[in-house]
Amino acid sequence: MVGGKATKVTSGKRDNSLALVHAAEQPQPLSVAPIAFSYNERIRPILDAVENLRRLNIAKEGIQLPTIVVVGDQSSGKSSVLESLAGISLPRGQGICTRVPLVMRLQNHLLPKPELVLEFNGKSISTDEEHVSDAINIATEELAGHGKGISNAPLTLVVKKNGVPDLTMVDLPGITRVPVHGQPENIYDQIKDIIMEYIRPEESIILNVLSATVDFTTCESIRMSQTVDKTGLRTLAVVTKADKSPEGLLEKVTADDVNIGLGYVCVRNRIGDESYEEARVEEEKLFESHPLLSKIDKSIVGIPTLAQKLVQVQATIISKTLPEIVKKINEKLTRNLSELDKLPVNLSSVADAMTAFMHVIGLSKESLRKILLRGEFEEYPEDKHMHCTARLVEMLDAYSSEFCNCDESDATENFLMEEIQVLEEAKWIGLPNFMPHTAFVTILQRKVNGIAKMPICFVDKAWNYLETVVTSVLMRHCEHYYQLQVSARRAGQILIAKKKESSIRHVMEAVEMEKHTDFTCNPEFMQEYNRLISRQDAFLNDVLDNEDEPDNVMIEGVGQIDVCDLRKYSQVVLSQAFDLKVRMIAYWKIVQRRLIDSMALHLMLSIKNFVDKDFEKEIVHDLLSTSGGGIERLLEESPSISGKREKFSRSVKVLRDSKETVANIMDRIGSYGDN
Repeated sequence: MVGGKATKVTSGKRDNSLALVHAAEQPQPLSVAPIAFSYNERIRPILDAVENLRRLNIAKEGIQLPTIVVVGDQSSGKSSVLESLAGISLPRGQGICTRVPLVMRLQNHLLPKPELVLEFNGKSISTDEEHVSDAINIATEELAGHGKGISNAPLTLVVKKNGVPDLTMVDLPGITRVPVHGQPENIYDQIKDIIMEYIRPEESIILNVLSATVDFTTCESIRMSQTVDKTGLRTLAVVTKADKSPEGLLEKVTADDVNIGLGYVCVRNRIGDESYEEARVEEEKLFESHPLLSKIDKSIVGIPTLAQKLVQVQATIISKTLPEIVKKINEKLTRNLSELDKLPVNLSSVADAMTAFMHVIGLSKESLRKILLRGEFEEYPEDKHMHCTARLVEMLDAYSSEFCNCDESDATENFLMEEIQVLEEAKWIGLPNFMPHTAFVTILQRKVNGIAKMPICFVDKAWNYLETVVTSVLMRHCEHYYQLQVSARRAGQILIAKKKESSIRHVMEAVEMEKHTDFTCNPEFMQEYNRLISRQDAFLNDVLDNEDEPDNVMIEGVGQIDVCDLRKYSQVVLSQAFDLKVRMIAYWKIVQRRLIDSMALHLMLSIKNFVDKDFEKEIVHDLLSTSGGGIERLLEESPSISGKREKFSRSVKVLRDSKETVANIMDRIGSYGDN
């Protein structure tokens, strides 16, 4: 009942908001002066709260607000409808009059004189009914520039006036497909993007303004709204210019070929110099007496009816969404506070910086011990690149395989030919029939020279890999300290370079030792030599006494030998060459093992010293050195962290303010339900 209290609801604050809807749904006579209703007094505080949330820009937090969005094709009469609801004149002219989203807040106030305020770019500018149109144009030019371009920056117009309905609506630029002079070529796309941004959220109610003079099915605004609201459940249509095209209007609004779920309202807007009161009288006469328009049900005609429907829709959507808004605000606030807690403490003193620095170094050392020394992968369960002990074993296996399969390790290639040539050159040095030591060393040096680069390439590859691992560990533990990241990365690279250089020196020394010293006390040498030399007589017999035999002879433990070229040499020469060959085969296996095992042992010891001794020392030295900038550099927060901190802090403030705003209005709703 008009003027009565809202229906009492006792099921809690969530349901109390529905009391506003029940009150709004009571039939209102058209004679109420002029289009405001008594239950507006209860809706207005809720609208104020929603508007406060809008001012806080809570949409940037991903929380959509219930909004009545006014859309329509250019010249459909949008501005005229809003003028009739507000009782004020809006900008008129050719082309697009509304060039920015215009948020209209209508508030019914028993004031002797209307109060109008424009809010934009953080400013509030008071105006009056006579100058409001010019003020909107000036504000629009500040937001969208001079000319006919558009902008998505909103402009809010607060209208406090006796007799207006308490409504908040967003008027959007009219849809046009063909740019006129001074408009960008993509004006349609720009307008479409703005409209879709506002009407896409489920919380938006679409007020689609249609001209009675056009076919509704061809209206671009209908096509856009149907893309986001196919069933029309949140679309309300207002049909303008009913007096200009009354023929068939009844059929259009009753057939509803375009799915307007919230129904139609047909209106007659102000013409010429009519006052808004005169226009309402003429509108009422039109729908009462016109032979065609009088047949339209009175429940869907007139600006007062439109105002009533909008207030009802507004109350309904707020009642549905407000509890969910409260929930979303609380959830987002909790998440953002949690994210703030995860950020590192903002260091404010050298003591804090040193503590943080030592903590990072400790964590990094422990991670490196796990993945480099103990073979534990739990910190990087899915990243196989960081499973270092496994990767290093793979690299050692590949190095060993390359060593064993190189040409220098192939005992069958040109079997005995090199030995015969070397013995021929060395026979003048030693006593006759004695194996000259120089022959063995000469062949050994040739073989070692052939593989000299392989150990160097291995340690170079191993330390390059370790550099990526160490850098990854450091960057992970230093991610919150930008300056430490820089110092740690540099120190890590310098230290790895030193370790690599040391390893290369070690390898080169090991290779050089193998070239100039032929010694082993490994009993496997004699075992292998005796095993192979025991096959000498059989081999010589196959080469010298069986010329009709095939040219290939198998030596167990060596392989298939081509003996064709060997048959031209004497038994003495072949015997000496065979002895030299099997000595080299047996000794080369020892050399291979030494160069493989020593590389592995050296690498593991170097890694252990790197982690336990060198790592912390080098990073501390680099950070505290003059070039490092000192520990104070840690007090400089990284741009990414400071950006996150600022973002979350700003968001938390907005959400806390929003939470307080909503809590106050929920308490007020609860008090309505208790009355």
